Amino acid sequence: MSITLTDFARARLFPREPRKNTIQDCTPEAFERYLNEHAPLKVLDGYAPFCKLYVYYNWTSTRCLTVSITDDNRHLLRSDYEARSKSELPVLVRWFEGVEPPIADYLIVILYSREQMAKEGTPVDTDWGIVGCMYTAEPEETPMAPITMMRNALGVEEGGSGVPIDREAYRRSVAFWQTHANWRG
Repeated sequence: MSITLTDFARARLFPREPRKNTIQDCTPEAFERYLNEHAPLKVLDGYAPFCKLYVYYNWTSTRCLTVSITDDNRHLLRSDYEARSKSELPVLVRWFEGVEPPIADYLIVILYSREQMAKEGTPVDTDWGIVGCMYTAEPEETPMAPITMMRNALGVEEGGSGVPIDREAYRRSVAFWQTHANWRG
């Protein structure tokens, strides 16, 4: 099996201006090489047949991406309209500023099949393309954000994947994200 770090994921996981809430102590090339040289601890099914989640022990100092919202940190939540790329429409996002989560125990790499990558206009010459990564305390998937589910349902032309919303998964996502937020350093 072969894996490629896509430009989309590279910009988010290894930005030109390093941030504390992205992958630490690892170059994009070393990250891709590690994934190709090491078997995951386990493989989880993603939200669609073309999506797999490879779970690895965190070999970096990358911190958990998600923080529980509490009365003590609620005042640190921020929000704004942002787009993930120049071609996407901005959507409302929220995050913490001024928090320092623990180092993640796991990196959960989000992979799309070669066929899906081609469908979305980003062909890869490997079996899988990396589209993202979760940094977690548990070897389980963090629920996809509700806005990401909506974007996916809108289709490839709007930056999604064309997968319709699963109403129960959406409700589980809302329940999680009402009590959690990502952070920025």
